[in-house]
Amino acid sequence: MTAMARLEATSELQSRLSSLSFSSFPGITSKQCDSGPPGRLHSTNLSESFTQSSNQANMNETKEGTAHLSKGNEEAATELALGEGGEKNSSAGSCQPSAEIKEATQMPPLPPPTTWTSAAVKELKAKLRTEKDSVVTVYRGDIMTVHVPTVPEAKRVCWEFATDGYDIGFGIYFDCTPVTSRSITVHISESSDDEDEEEELEGPLSNEDVEKGSKSNTNSNLAEILPVYRQDSHLSVQGGSHDFPGEGTYLLKFDNSYSLWRNKTLYYRVYYSA
Repeated sequence: MTAMARLEATSELQSRLSSLSFSSFPGITSKQCDSGPPGRLHSTNLSESFTQSSNQANMNETKEGTAHLSKGNEEAATELALGEGGEKNSSAGSCQPSAEIKEATQMPPLPPPTTWTSAAVKELKAKLRTEKDSVVTVYRGDIMTVHVPTVPEAKRVCWEFATDGYDIGFGIYFDCTPVTSRSITVHISESSDDEDEEEELEGPLSNEDVEKGSKSNTNSNLAEILPVYRQDSHLSVQGGSHDFPGEGTYLLKFDNSYSLWRNKTLYYRVYYSA
């Protein structure tokens, strides 16, 4: 077959094919396609779909956790507020009795004593030699404390004392603890023992020389009336008095703790006055 014949056969076949339609083939129907592009492309990537689902689940869990945490914080804040209120109320309740007790036991300021001196040293010593327990020896390093309780029959306490040859320290305190005995008692101790006793009564003490005055005290039941100072009791009679501030016990201290070598002979008497 020549080339011309092939060209003619091809042209005839194309013309026949162009004249054919879907209606020429039974069982096949035509459908008009949308000419416009779709409004949204739907992804068929399975991994992307799984990622989106996971992210959505995480977001839901995060929202639930945040809501639970916020609720927990609100409950904790409520409990804390209640706790602080209860603590404040309990503190106020516990502090009030302490303040009342402190006011009840705190000693008011006491007036100073009335003091005097006399040159009648020989006369006093001669008189006291005839009285029982009126002449004592305060040994070196010792402190003698005379406990004198208040009595309803009197209004004040009085004292007089003198020494042989050398001076001695003297001071007065008042203990407002209720009186349990009306007896006048004497307690003699070494300086270390006396400091231990004062620590129990007064709290922390600072060691100071007797020439500079007595030690400070912090016990609310014990008030200082006259600081402990060295008195020239070998040159003149040292005397004085003090009006009762209320029920309690006077502590008259004769202090020889500063002396390392010399004992002191003490002439003293203590009595009440109405």
